[in-house]
Amino acid sequence: MISPNTTMRERSAEHRGAMTSWVNACASPSWVLEEDKLRANLELMQRVQVESGAKIILALKGFAMWSAFPLIRQYLPGATASSLYELQLAAEEFQGESHIYSAAFRADEFDEICDIADHLVFNSVAQLEQYGPQATAAGVSVGLRVNPGMREVEFDLYNPCRVGSRLGVRAEFVEPEVFDLVDGLHAHALCESEADASIRLMDAIEEQFGSVLPDLKWVNLGGGHLMTRPGYDLDALIARLKAFRERWDVELYLEPGSAVGLNTGVLVASVLDIVPTEAHPVCILDISATAHMPDVLEQPYRPEVIGGRLPGDGPFTYRLGGGSCLAGDVIGEYSFDEPLEVGDRLVFEDQMHYTMVKTTMFNGVRHPDIAMVTETGELKVIRAFSYADFRDRLS
Repeated sequence: MISPNTTMRERSAEHRGAMTSWVNACASPSWVLEEDKLRANLELMQRVQVESGAKIILALKGFAMWSAFPLIRQYLPGATASSLYELQLAAEEFQGESHIYSAAFRADEFDEICDIADHLVFNSVAQLEQYGPQATAAGVSVGLRVNPGMREVEFDLYNPCRVGSRLGVRAEFVEPEVFDLVDGLHAHALCESEADASIRLMDAIEEQFGSVLPDLKWVNLGGGHLMTRPGYDLDALIARLKAFRERWDVELYLEPGSAVGLNTGVLVASVLDIVPTEAHPVCILDISATAHMPDVLEQPYRPEVIGGRLPGDGPFTYRLGGGSCLAGDVIGEYSFDEPLEVGDRLVFEDQMHYTMVKTTMFNGVRHPDIAMVTETGELKVIRAFSYADFRDRLS
């Protein structure tokens, strides 16, 4: 059921008409990337880079649809990984700067990592001392992740600075001579944050580590800078980035994931059945919250559905549920102006970042296809999944 009523972002009548066409043409379920929306985000990021002098690299943990890398690398100089496999993907498909951070590196992977990475960030002083000399000898620029102890993220699940965090080293636990072993600092403290949080992060780095900044080559401000969100104060971010870079004479990196994929695509699903209950009728969809939209359950949050409103705001209210056997596989409750029927298509907005990268094949529920609508309006199916993909993940 595609309706122009309530959407996450403004869509022109012309765009809604074109969207209806490709939503009905694609397989169900499908993720569909809108190439023009991705380019718009990248052009905004290019402005930040040009005006601030900072570099923005793609965090694969948030968006790793590598069929879109040829477009992304027109704007961003590289990608950052959190594992050997992500690093290999960056090297093979992005072919720009290759950065890696890991909570802990494995001895049996470290040689290969050093062969690929340009920049490598250690999570602890112990791992820096254990592996740092090998990385430096291989020509890799080495850094240490520090934890500025900020409280910018509401949900502990996503808060890198939560009490007792395993991510990064607090200033009080680092001896000054440790910084002689590194070229740079990495400080990831944000999650889908506004410009004022990014400014506070730079303030905290200067306050806690200002004594070592003059001796460093680079500083990485991590991810969470949601600069492509409508209303974000780009001018404030650009001014503070420029001032920080010029004051300390360092190369400055940001590595957003969500900001790249924000509002660039949808997840198309279909109604398979409608089950009456003592509360609202339940629509069983051909997608699964637990398998395809895990943040819906983990955060939790309520994704936007085109044409769907809050319960009671429209005459027909339904609970939307997934097709797995998990009792809590529920996306949320939505009301519509018209009753839903079996076969109707529903379109979930903003489903490009932290969705495909976190999916599973739990229960063997059909995995959504991956598709793209090009800037010329052509629908291209990038990948269709099959039983073999499910089977081959097991043994």
